[in-house]
Amino acid sequence: MTITSHHNAKLKEIRKLSQRRRWRDQAARFVAEGEDLLAAADAAGWEPVERYCAAGSGLPGVEVEPELLASASGLGSGTRALAVYEERWAPAPIGPVCVYLHGVHDPGNVGAVLRSAQAFGAASVALGPGTADPFGPKAVRASMGAVFAVPVSRADDVAALPGTTIALVAARGEPLAEVSRFNRAPRGQNVTLLIGSEREGLPEEVIAGAAHVAHIPIETESLNAAMAATVALYEITRMAPA
Repeated sequence: MTITSHHNAKLKEIRKLSQRRRWRDQAARFVAEGEDLLAAADAAGWEPVERYCAAGSGLPGVEVEPELLASASGLGSGTRALAVYEERWAPAPIGPVCVYLHGVHDPGNVGAVLRSAQAFGAASVALGPGTADPFGPKAVRASMGAVFAVPVSRADDVAALPGTTIALVAARGEPLAEVSRFNRAPRGQNVTLLIGSEREGLPEEVIAGAAHVAHIPIETESLNAAMAATVALYEITRMAPA
């Protein structure tokens, strides 16, 4: 049966999950849109609660009139396929390489960090206070499917993070290359990279709780969180033995 009504209860739920973090938190569910993201979820072994597709597309799922599916989209993209999934939160951050995000408000940055974490083999991403929802539509899209592959956990205290903690702070501490020489996670040492927002950076109490303070030498004042995490992940893993 094809969904043809704008008032369909399932479509109303999709709109709420796409548009309201509070609703996602209460339901512990989220929406992923687009054939590539759904394929990434399938590859990672995530079973959808429900899957929907545009009528006549030939894709698997409950058929929905295309304009109604577009109206339910959290990204306004007119997607041909979307699915609802249960959120998965890891019980704790793990190493050997972990990325901790504190106060990173932009969901696009959170998703991009997940993508970089997957690319460089990080074991997990931990989210501190004030960080955007990794299961929001913009974060899920920016992750390019990494949200299904990289364990995500919550962490309110630096002490809960695995291994040696390295706080990235613009123009403070040692160059990251010098610190990372002695903290290669693949050589047996767990490492967590601490990343703050572009505007505020890391709070002083978080910096004080880190084992090391380091910076990425650049010609401008700062990088955004996703770029800083990507460079730092490359640096911390580039000398690892095969």
